[in-house]
Amino acid sequence: APGWLRRLCGHLLSERLLRPGGVQAVVRGVLEGTDGGAGTEVAALDWRKCDAVGKILAACPQQCLSLENYYRQVCPQVLDLLHIQDKASARQFQRVATTTLLTMAREQPELAERHLLQPLLAPLRRCSQAAELALEDSAAGAVLVPEAELGTCVEDVLKVYVVGNDSSSLLLGSLQSVLGVVFSLYSFAKQNVSYLRSPCQDILLWFLEKAEREQSLAVLEGLAGLSSHVPTLHPRCQFRVGSEGGATIVMEETISDCSSDEDEALYQKISSEQCHVESLVELLSHCQKSGLAGDFFIHCLKELTQVAAEDEAAPNPAVEPGGSLLELEQYQARQGRKLLVLQLVATLCEGVSDTVFTDIVQVQEFVAAVLHRACAHPARGPGAAAEAQTLAMAMGLVAAVLGGAVQLQSSDFVVLKRLVPLLEELSRTYPEPLTQELASDLRIAICTHGACSPGTVGAAANGVLGRKPGTGAPSPAGVPSRAPSPPSPQHGHGSPSARRERSEQQSTRQEPGASPAPCGDSPAPAGLQELLVSAYDPQPPSRAAALRRLASLVTQRDPEALRLQEKLLQVFLENVQHEDAFVYLSAIQGIALLSSEYPEQILPVLLAQYECPAQSTEDATAAVTRMKLGEVLMRVTRALGDMVFQHREPLIRAFLRGARDPDSALRASSLSNLGELCQHLGFQLGSIIQEVTCCVTATARTDPEAEVRRAAVHVVVLLLRGLSEKVTEVLRDVLRDLYRLLKHVATAERDGATVLHAQLALEELDTAVRRVLFPPQTLEKKIVVLP
Repeated sequence: APGWLRRLCGHLLSERLLRPGGVQAVVRGVLEGTDGGAGTEVAALDWRKCDAVGKILAACPQQCLSLENYYRQVCPQVLDLLHIQDKASARQFQRVATTTLLTMAREQPELAERHLLQPLLAPLRRCSQAAELALEDSAAGAVLVPEAELGTCVEDVLKVYVVGNDSSSLLLGSLQSVLGVVFSLYSFAKQNVSYLRSPCQDILLWFLEKAEREQSLAVLEGLAGLSSHVPTLHPRCQFRVGSEGGATIVMEETISDCSSDEDEALYQKISSEQCHVESLVELLSHCQKSGLAGDFFIHCLKELTQVAAEDEAAPNPAVEPGGSLLELEQYQARQGRKLLVLQLVATLCEGVSDTVFTDIVQVQEFVAAVLHRACAHPARGPGAAAEAQTLAMAMGLVAAVLGGAVQLQSSDFVVLKRLVPLLEELSRTYPEPLTQELASDLRIAICTHGACSPGTVGAAANGVLGRKPGTGAPSPAGVPSRAPSPPSPQHGHGSPSARRERSEQQSTRQEPGASPAPCGDSPAPAGLQELLVSAYDPQPPSRAAALRRLASLVTQRDPEALRLQEKLLQVFLENVQHEDAFVYLSAIQGIALLSSEYPEQILPVLLAQYECPAQSTEDATAAVTRMKLGEVLMRVTRALGDMVFQHREPLIRAFLRGARDPDSALRASSLSNLGELCQHLGFQLGSIIQEVTCCVTATARTDPEAEVRRAAVHVVVLLLRGLSEKVTEVLRDVLRDLYRLLKHVATAERDGATVLHAQLALEELDTAVRRVLFPPQTLEKKIVVLP
């Protein structure tokens, strides 16, 4: 259309938009023709048209006097679009309204907060504890929020926040101000038959999923009543069952002075708190995969330790004659908080304890919270049995993890090593000798990565997993549901060092006629155990010597060393990250020897480490570690020789991924490894040569770093050298592309070394093609016998 027609149409459209009912008229005009017939469903799903209309509504026209005036006129009409009852066009209008609201919230947050979000959430904010209620003007039993208004408000919040799915800080902050009321409504709907239960649950779960973990924990703490981060329902507001399956908010009647009314009010309060806790735990049962339930459980345990410490530090004013009324109220508040935390922990243990922890980090934080509490406040007094049982459960959980209940990686042991100082302190200060011994043995098992596992650790693991001694390794389990069996009492006396020596001596002995235990649970011999401990020596010479000795044991095929191949691999992999060259080169040699002996078991682990470095390391450190692992993979490739063909695809895939890494040094290293691997494979490359050629061509033409382009061209050089006379046969489909790439590099590349590599590759290609086209003439003597 010509420009004057577009401007005139835009002027008329904006003029109609600013009139009463203009928003709905404009939307219907743009989306006309979709209110019936066979094309209704198709038009309703045309979200792009709806989004375009929403963005038009969010833009202020030029003939409007001010932006404030435009928002004041348009925003109420936008909210009315959410309430269209016509089923044929309801989804379109809701989509337009949601897009308009989210666009306005991004472009003009203050105006959107004033004219859109506040009116949208007004029914919920009206009954919030943060609202200024004129209690003296509100009679008992007065309806504060009618059923239809409350149901419409909850549905609108679901459409805008959950369906719109925009987790900006403005939307999360505005929703957080009414989450307490939504949670109270969710708890009320759980006790009655109401259609509001599902939308309230979706709103709460959406916020907990989209918010930052610290913000989600603060909101959960507020919903539980432990803090004031979330404004809750006003004390004088009460939910009533609605006639249409919803709910109504009314003003509660005042409590009279009658003792029976006070008892009834107390009963209602206790029942309401119990229902709130149960509703919160049920809500957390849907958040276990994300780890939020485990984090909140650990937060409650830490809160319980802090409350107990404050309770011991503060005197009891009820038994002291000089205590004031303020101190008595503060003491009662602390006691109420402690009871609430205890109730939360108990309900969490009962409701979601079987799968509450999703990773080793959460297990470590849980055990650390229990150990810290045991070190600060040893079990004494009437609650000593429960405290001791909780401590035994936590230590048994660590023993079960170390005993094979979970497949541990080297990064998991880094996390578990945070428990070592607490276990050491517990082994010195705890009054119970058996607990001291178990803490000392757990510390040894963690420091040696499970290679040295004394008998007490196995007994605790068997108890917590419900196994009998001598049975096989358990299947992966969640959080233990009962305390472990007490360890053997034969080492219950004496100093910790003496008990530790006896435990180590016991671990090196084996009963006559007993079959060897599995390698995950059986201890290492004394000599091998000393080498494993020396592999973590702070002095680099001692550490490197231990690694060399372990590598020689693998070369000699020592049965004990080969039985502990997984532990040896973990030791070597951790020492690869050491900064001393003598140490990490010794570790590289050990991994290469171990991989050449057991390539089927070791190579998948190395490839996983090469492709996915540890998340906790720095980017530069991770790149250096991956380059060291690349050297390990190349040594394994040389050691395997022709047997590397069966591992061809995962190796090439790993190096191709490394060639796309953000770190330039790692890209160059991966390409160099790829070239050497192709040189070893030779005729066995097959169809993979297409992927290698595409990667090399793209890198040599587009990579910004000269060293990476140099490495890409070097891959072609190694490929041509490795194929030699088979170049035209193996590379017949890509030979022309490689030739064009080399000519392009030789003429257009600015880096001298890269040009030199290209010239060398062209010479190799020229020699190979000449050898095929002009084979050398040879003189042969033939003797023919005539008949």
